Amino acid sequence: MKKLCITFLIFLILVVSIIGLKLPNEQTKPEYLRVHIRANSNLDIDQQVKYKVKDKVVLYLTPILAECDTKEKAERAIINAEKEIETIADGVLKENGFSYLSNATVKTEFFPTRVYDGFTLEAGYYDALIINLGSGEGDNWWCVVYPPLCFTGEGSGYIYKSKICDIIDKFFQNIEREE
Repeated sequence: MKKLCITFLIFLILVVSIIGLKLPNEQTKPEYLRVHIRANSNLDIDQQVKYKVKDKVVLYLTPILAECDTKEKAERAIINAEKEIETIADGVLKENGFSYLSNATVKTEFFPTRVYDGFTLEAGYYDALIINLGSGEGDNWWCVVYPPLCFTGEGSGYIYKSKICDIIDKFFQNIEREE
């Protein structure tokens, strides 16, 4: 009986530990920095301009974030660029005839689990650059800028950019050329 109780107690501790690891925890923020561009609404015209804003913002952020080798550096770079990001987004909105503006801010928010092509980003609290276009009540485009992992949101999966992967790829390309 004593052996059965000890076994049960060990089993219970393991179950509680596993469940504790799987539950989202407000204090635990994964080492990801996300970007979410939220459309004003789900009307086609608002969704279309969201992608135009995304193109300009990504073009602007790419060289800024290229040299960021930690989440903290990437977050600091984005915070320093918030006003310019809003200026870029507002310019795209104005060029396309919209009277509403954007709001860009870095904050911690709860996000549901996202799964794309076998990559799972678990539900939890994440630091993110949130760009609301107008009311920001429409569907969003999102990307993980640290580590650099971007999702197209159009069924075509994700694009992963990593300096380490680039170095490894170049190494194997050189080996193949030598053979």
